[in-house]
This record gives sequence, structure tokens and C-alpha cells, in this order.
Amino acid sequence: MLCSGIVAIRACVVTYIDHRQIRHGAEVQAESLYEAAVLAIKLFREDPWLERIGPATVLDVEVREPGTKHAISLQQVERWLAGATTNPNEASKKAKLKMMLVKG
Repeated sequence: MLCSGIVAIRACVVTYIDHRQIRHGAEVQAESLYEAAVLAIKLFREDPWLERIGPATVLDVEVREPGTKHAISLQQVERWLAGATTNPNEASKKAKLKMMLVKG
């Protein structure tokens, strides 16, 4: 586990089940649940074998160390990115992640 300032970068596996009930996954390194989701969405969108992820698609995020699991939809990620923040570091991070989603 690497440290970036105070926030630790953690290995995560992000998965989702498509409309055919096939589970797809991607491994990412992230500082937060939302960053893991955005990084995985970017990878999923770049994969020519996968169909576009819809806003209601639930992403399962498994943090490797310490082992925890979370479920979050693309719509929730987009709402968080659109939300206001007074923290300059978080604002910068959100801007970077928004650009990743737009380019994907």
C-alpha cells in the first residue's frame, strides 16, 4: 500500500454484471471508492468487448487491504462528481475524475 499525503492508495477490484448476467471486472489503484469506480468505468469503456454501462449499473468495489466491499451505481458516482465541495484538494480530484469519465 502506497501513501499519497494522508490518503492511502489501495488495490481494488471493481466488477459489475451486464444485462446477460455476465460479470466483468477490472483491477485499479485508488484513493477512494469514487476514484476506484471512475477508473474502472474508464477501463470498461475502453474495452471493445463490453457494452456501455448505464447509470443504474451497480458496481461492486472490493478493497483488497483491508478487505471490504461496496456497491455503488454510475448515477451515484456522477452525482458525487457534480456535488459542490469547499475542499480545494477534493475539487481538484473531482475535476480530474470528471475528465476521465468525459473522455471514456
